[in-house]
Amino acid sequence: MAKIVILGGSFGGLTAAFELKRLLGKSGEVTVISDDERFVFLPSLPWLIMGYRSPEDITLNVSEILKPKGIDFINEAATKIEPDKSKVFTATKEIPFDYLVIATGPRLSFEEIPGLGPDKGYTDCTFTLDHAVKTNLSWEKLLKDPGPVILGSAQGVSCFGPAYELAFEMHNELKKRKMRHRIPILYVTSEPYAGHMGVGGLKNSKRFIEDEFAEREIKVIANQSIEEVIPNEVRLKDGTRLPFKLAMIAPPFKGVPAVAPLGNPRGFIPTDKNYRHTKYPNIFAVGVAMAIAPPEPTPVPTGVPKTGFMTVTMAKTAAATITAEIRNEPLPSAEELSVVCLMDMGDTAALMKAYPVLPPRQEAVIKGGVHYKWLKIAFERYFLWKIRNGLTNLP
Repeated sequence: MAKIVILGGSFGGLTAAFELKRLLGKSGEVTVISDDERFVFLPSLPWLIMGYRSPEDITLNVSEILKPKGIDFINEAATKIEPDKSKVFTATKEIPFDYLVIATGPRLSFEEIPGLGPDKGYTDCTFTLDHAVKTNLSWEKLLKDPGPVILGSAQGVSCFGPAYELAFEMHNELKKRKMRHRIPILYVTSEPYAGHMGVGGLKNSKRFIEDEFAEREIKVIANQSIEEVIPNEVRLKDGTRLPFKLAMIAPPFKGVPAVAPLGNPRGFIPTDKNYRHTKYPNIFAVGVAMAIAPPEPTPVPTGVPKTGFMTVTMAKTAAATITAEIRNEPLPSAEELSVVCLMDMGDTAALMKAYPVLPPRQEAVIKGGVHYKWLKIAFERYFLWKIRNGLTNLP
């Protein structure tokens, strides 16, 4: 029986686990290792920050959804990988594997910018459930004591969507509360322009975002590096000082410590088109943990986003490849990575679609409409139902 270990219990990890068990049945022993026993529907974290969702609305217990499928769960953090010996280590266990799937997501590298982050700094964050809960408290405090808001992404970020969504959502909520005139919103980003999003822009995304921001009087400072953050002030490397009452700034991304030695200088894993490690063919990497070169050099470093849609595609390809290798069958053709995103804009939403994700593209779409907001709400419910029942083979 093939022993397959999966690091991570989010989009990539659970998709890979369910797909491998479905494809291999009793011929595959699948184990998921994660230090978080919760699956969090990460796209809904901006809604949690705004008070539109509670943690219970968007979380599932990982062990409870894995157990009925015969998948083992170890609720610990991986501390080390010995690739030549095919072993994973936690604080208490040594786990051998025939195949390893790395789906750990990013390490949020707040320490690269003094004063950044919610734990040891002065800014908020939306990339984990615990950080989003804390940011919701900062939002509630802002409503009682209004002042400037700074949203955006620092240098080295490879996920820009949540900051855009929060800018639109905060504007809409403040207008409803008749407080917008008391709270200026500033979007500060490492992107060379608003709408770049780490993928070289998407069709007319530059004009689309700039027009939508202008209509809402959301100011933009692009192509910037953050030097440091002190209480109530963000300092840019060009000397600009920006006051704030609330600052939600995405931090630089790196690979998590346990897997970083297998990766590039930032700790992201180099893979082939089937998401196999370029040196260790029995190790796979999907999602944020996998390295994708930026489509173009930018004056301030930006990374390529790996959305949930992309991560699920990678995980399915990795699972199909592992299954084919175990059965001595031809390897599946790797699907060209594409992306479909629904960006909440407060009173409306936008559909963003790209095939492939990086230019030049066969297809690129960006368009707004209130029906996309309802589609985003419906997708949240559908995906949670799908994961709760282990039905990752569905669209």
